[in-house]
Amino acid sequence: MTTKHRRRMDCFQDGQRVRKKEKKKGKTMRVVTFAGAHACGKTAVIMKAVQNLKEQGIHAAVMKLDCISSEDDKIYERAGITTVKYLSGNTCPDHFFVQSIEQAYAWARERGADMLVTESAGLCGRCSPHIRDIPAVCVIDCLSGISAPFKIGPMLWYADYVVITKGDLVSPTEREIFLYNVKKANRKARVFFVNGLNGQGIYKLDQILQTTGEIQAITDKYLRFTMPAAVCTYCAGQTKVGGNDAVTRIKAGMLEE
Repeated sequence: MTTKHRRRMDCFQDGQRVRKKEKKKGKTMRVVTFAGAHACGKTAVIMKAVQNLKEQGIHAAVMKLDCISSEDDKIYERAGITTVKYLSGNTCPDHFFVQSIEQAYAWARERGADMLVTESAGLCGRCSPHIRDIPAVCVIDCLSGISAPFKIGPMLWYADYVVITKGDLVSPTEREIFLYNVKKANRKARVFFVNGLNGQGIYKLDQILQTTGEIQAITDKYLRFTMPAAVCTYCAGQTKVGGNDAVTRIKAGMLEE
């Protein structure tokens, strides 16, 4: 081995030692965002994936976000998965997520997690919880209708991976049409079917999660798309309909006959 090659090998080994030290100190961690509509199977998919990662020696912590209430954190805990629950209440869950993700990242790192998996609340079609440079997964189920992929906005458009659930509950023809529409809505994403009950197809997702790069901080990163607007007096709690009391930038819809 020449002196030049020996120096390169020493640099490579030094880099490996530094990364191992940083990992032990909790300075770096993987982050993956999961988003989808209500009852599409996000929790079942995440639980199967995280359990498989645990068998591979990867400790994944889950940030569960919901609006009014949720028992999913107890499901995770019974499965032995480190979990924290956030409830957004009257606040848009998308806005609440962005305000809470730094705290959740610090929480997971303090517990020695190798990965933070965030599970969104049941989101509307306009929500956009994905962050640049962080793998984004959109979960969508076949029972939502074959036109559903066109009704879901940024959380499907800007996802890196799309997991389709409940494919066993529709006909093969419906499943193929649904898959075609998903690929038409997002031509760049990798799409695959997963059965959240028995874990069929989850190995593909696990392979992706295992190769996810680590980050040192989530601060100063950018969202992939803008948040839904929250700029009117109704957002602040006003309940009176119409009149001159409402201060908003939203224009009333035009009646078409």
